[in-house]
Amino acid sequence: MSAALVIAVDAMGGDSGPAVTIAGAAVTLLRRPDTFFQFFGNETAIRAALEKHPSLAARSKVIHTEVSIAMDAKPSQALRQGRRTSSMWLALQAVKDDEAHVAVSAGNTGALMAMSKFCLKTMPGIERPAIAAIWPTVTSECIVLDVGANVGATSRQLSDFALMGAAMARSLFGQDRPRVGLLNIGEEEIKGLDQVKAANSWLRDSGLAIDHRGFIEGDQIGHGAADVIVTEGFSGNIALKTAEGTARQIAAYLRAAMNSSLLSKIGAFLAQGGFTHLREKMDPRRLNGGVFLGLNGIVIKSHGGTDATGFASALDLGYDMARNGLIKQIADDLEKVAHVARARDD
Repeated sequence: MSAALVIAVDAMGGDSGPAVTIAGAAVTLLRRPDTFFQFFGNETAIRAALEKHPSLAARSKVIHTEVSIAMDAKPSQALRQGRRTSSMWLALQAVKDDEAHVAVSAGNTGALMAMSKFCLKTMPGIERPAIAAIWPTVTSECIVLDVGANVGATSRQLSDFALMGAAMARSLFGQDRPRVGLLNIGEEEIKGLDQVKAANSWLRDSGLAIDHRGFIEGDQIGHGAADVIVTEGFSGNIALKTAEGTARQIAAYLRAAMNSSLLSKIGAFLAQGGFTHLREKMDPRRLNGGVFLGLNGIVIKSHGGTDATGFASALDLGYDMARNGLIKQIADDLEKVAHVARARDD
């Protein structure tokens, strides 16, 4: 067995705190038994939840703090009140101090990003971190970034997002040359904002180990047109929330249609195997977890309202990113880009 991979967990984050974070860790431990957990938060509450999972208790350490970040706290307020003492900060600090390989939190997104940038700092050569989400497609999955960390982005920043997304695709999907596309209002070269067109030109000549697919329209994301879809955080977040809402809408339509008559109910009963597969494919918990890319450490943001199954998915994602050397993948690509730039200057 490989050496233990340590995950630092903000046990107090999310809508339900330890009730979900501890139960989710127990699910991950069953799937990845070489994991060791550090739980940060109120020790009494954490140990009460651990009593239900003795195997997990034997593979974990509890670090007590009374301070937790409210879900509605402003990032600046969270930094003032929770810096160095909150469960969120201490989980990040564990990564910075090389005591953990990854930090996972279901807490306040803005606060987590602000603390992550302050504690871990951005990697040399990266201007802004980005949040990368895994998106289901008709063929498999793809990575979309940024989905909320940045409103607006320069061509340089979009290029950075592409580089980091490609490194994540290699780590997660095992692809040597992931297909990378830029989200745009059309596929033609003349369409789109100047910064998007400039990023497209840079990626085409970057020398990165990617299969550059140019511009991708919104309806092509779910078709699997690329393994990495690059956009800025405003449009990326809207696209993500629209897709989630559309999935729920379709599910509601199906439930209503299948219960509309006796014949429909009989048909639904006969097709229940297919519907079960569809429900699993569309379950947002299966792909829960956004990766903060561009930091000197791996940080995973779980949806605050998820359950144990969803939180386990976020933990699994953090495990896979750490095991597969995400930070080294990004650092290697940054060095390749710098090498190409130096060669051109010479």
